[in-house]
Amino acid sequence: MGTITTSDGTEIFYKDWGSGQPIVFSHGWPLSADDWDNQMMFFLNHGYRVIAHDRRGHGRSTQTSDGHDMDHYADDLAALTTHLDLHNAVHVGHSTGGGEVVRYLARHGESRVAKAVLISAVPPLMVQTDTNPGGLPKSVFDGFQAELAAHRSAFYRDLASGPFYGFNRPGVEATEAIVGNWWRQGMIGGAKAHYDGIVAFSQTDFTDDLRQISVPVLVMHGDDDQIVPYADSAPLTVQLVKNGTLKTYAGFPHGMPTTQAETINADLLTFLRS
Repeated sequence: MGTITTSDGTEIFYKDWGSGQPIVFSHGWPLSADDWDNQMMFFLNHGYRVIAHDRRGHGRSTQTSDGHDMDHYADDLAALTTHLDLHNAVHVGHSTGGGEVVRYLARHGESRVAKAVLISAVPPLMVQTDTNPGGLPKSVFDGFQAELAAHRSAFYRDLASGPFYGFNRPGVEATEAIVGNWWRQGMIGGAKAHYDGIVAFSQTDFTDDLRQISVPVLVMHGDDDQIVPYADSAPLTVQLVKNGTLKTYAGFPHGMPTTQAETINADLLTFLRS
């Protein structure tokens, strides 16, 4: 584990374990690198070097008041890959982390990258607009910000125990250890970063970014994702990239890397080895 300091003085915390081909994991909102513990252990044991960082304002990174947008997220990721001198890396992004990966590839190029994986990811665009009629109304995200500002702890508990993992579906029982771990990660981070991050993940249009990506991209998404609805995300993303493969999971929730880790890890490994 270590830290780097970015050009604007933000300290970014990261984990770097093992050797071999590097896999770089970018986490979702409002979590931290810890959300990838299962995947990091799995791929470490399969001979890969695994790296995950806490996004600025999240986890153990600096709770800066500024820079909570996709350009800064991508630049921080680029600073980390340069610091570690990574080559032939596979970048895996979940949810907001998927947007971070897409913006990183478009903004900083693919010279260090072999492949990319987008899991339950926010691209191309989450919010409803005239050109994206299938998106979610802006009022949904305004409501998220209002809830966060008023009572963040309760808001996070409700998200984790409900739609994030599909624990609100009939017959699905919430796992308290999973809910508690999600809440723990969220509450470690900064409220300002998380508040601004809602705008970053919901209103950033990645359409042009996706068109620039030429490395192989695996797009993995559950069709019961209640956070990033399937129809307006994964199928559209795979149409925009030059070399994309879509893998759809019937009934899987947004947080499927945790609740369905065995399936997701096996499919990731197959893609990495292909």
